[in-house]
Amino acid sequence: MRCPFCDHAETPVVETRDAEDGAALRRRRRCAQCDKRFTTYERIELSLPAVVKKNGVRAEYDRRKLRASLALALRKRPVTSEAVDAAIGRIEEKLLSLATREVTSEGIGELVMRELRKIDKIGYVRFASVYRKFEDVDEFAEAIEEVQPRRRTRNN
Repeated sequence: MRCPFCDHAETPVVETRDAEDGAALRRRRRCAQCDKRFTTYERIELSLPAVVKKNGVRAEYDRRKLRASLALALRKRPVTSEAVDAAIGRIEEKLLSLATREVTSEGIGELVMRELRKIDKIGYVRFASVYRKFEDVDEFAEAIEEVQPRRRTRNN
């Protein structure tokens, strides 16, 4: 592994831990030349299905795009990067379990919505507003109603 700071090839591992609920290894490395430390992740590489967009164009699955979408929805929210990593891991597990060669972008959007609903209600509503292309306040109200706990009514 090359050092991202000085490009030196010798970067011994200082510490190794499980990450993403055991689905990856987190390694702390130290450059032998510049002495700076950095983190790398090691995970199993499986082929995820291609993504079919609304216009029919097919694209390779990109974890960075998924992370960017979640980061935008969760901007300035009290959600840890570990929680986001775990959500991405669960989405990818679901995509792999589908055992298909292609998945629609809408299918991925629904998986993202399901994960956001679990980890942060505000992030869920933010993502839903863009994903479902809200046109008016009533659509926001419906999304908020989806995440609010049901209130019990008392019988008199």
